[in-house]
Amino acid sequence: MNTTPSPHTATPLNQAVSERNRPRLDATDRMGADGERALVLGGGGSTGNAWLIGVIAGLFDAGLDVTAADRTVGTSAGSTAAAQIAGATPTELYAATVAAVPPPRTGAASPRRSPAAGHMDRTRRIVEDSADIVDMRRRLGAAALDLDATSDGSWTTRWRDIVAARLPDQRWPQRSVLITAVDAQSGDPVVFDRDSGIDLVDAVAASCSSGLPYRIGDHLFIDGGYRINAENADLADGFARVLVLSPFGGRTRTPADWGLDLAAQVADLRTHGSRVETICPTDDAEHLFGANAMDYSLRPTAARVGHDQGRALAGSLADFWT
Repeated sequence: MNTTPSPHTATPLNQAVSERNRPRLDATDRMGADGERALVLGGGGSTGNAWLIGVIAGLFDAGLDVTAADRTVGTSAGSTAAAQIAGATPTELYAATVAAVPPPRTGAASPRRSPAAGHMDRTRRIVEDSADIVDMRRRLGAAALDLDATSDGSWTTRWRDIVAARLPDQRWPQRSVLITAVDAQSGDPVVFDRDSGIDLVDAVAASCSSGLPYRIGDHLFIDGGYRINAENADLADGFARVLVLSPFGGRTRTPADWGLDLAAQVADLRTHGSRVETICPTDDAEHLFGANAMDYSLRPTAARVGHDQGRALAGSLADFWT
């Protein structure tokens, strides 16, 4: 458990997400700003999702249920986890994850990978060329639109079917669940909730669409990890207790002087009165993430690692959460 972010002097995160002209679907202006407990689930690819499920299940099996948080924030793989824990018990999700048989390697690119060959290198160059977070989102959106222009137009349908198969319940839960994305056409940050007028499947699919953009009506969206970073913990601002699960270990792909890493987000939350705890993968498990984040064969191992962490941390987190 990592809980020692230091104060920073960068521009406050809230200023970075205060642009006008957000899409109609955005929930930012209507969501409440305070509450008791918030759970933040960060992005991290396929293994990150498995690790998140493992941690939550480990906590649950050790007597600490974090799934009933007053607000759950999900980003990219964390958006999938946020939807999954709303539709099934942690124990059920964990059992299914460790028992799943990875798809055979055929040599052909998967639907998720094929439109995004060289994705990490391409987006790294875009980040490096960007002046700030607003410029970065616009550039990333434009790059995704360029990819879309050369595609066969089937991505949204295919990706929606894949995401739908991962959700045990495709209905929005009654409790507050926020799903992040970025409007590819405007570069605006977006937050979906049950009042956004779209299906939960579409919100999750948009949040996880890191290659080609995902279409919802007249809008095209890209990965929610580009909104601020992989956690978007600023959306828990005002909550008394915030638990952040970060498969990326709090790291960010943006320059340090932008002040958008998890440490900066946690410092802001604490400045505003929140108590914050974070859980990141242990050092000996880092090989499961990063470059290997989309290796489906590693999902059972990542889930087991997370489950061990959750069980080990449940006791120390009990007073904080309950």
